[in-house]
Amino acid sequence: MIVVPVKEGENIERALKKFKRKFERTGTIKELRGRQAYKKPSIIKREEMQKAIYIQQLQRAEEEG
Repeated sequence: MIVVPVKEGENIERALKKFKRKFERTGTIKELRGRQAYKKPSIIKREEMQKAIYIQQLQRAEEEG
């Protein structure tokens, strides 16, 4: 459960923004979208490998330049 403490006199929009940020960090929406269609385990593994390769290339480029 997400709890957002609201200080006295704090704007409700600011509290709502904090709630949305915390909710987004939980990854619930991302997980729901991922469950809308079945993905084969081999495709999931391939996507993870591609993501890891991409991140490695970014890190290598950052070290060089």
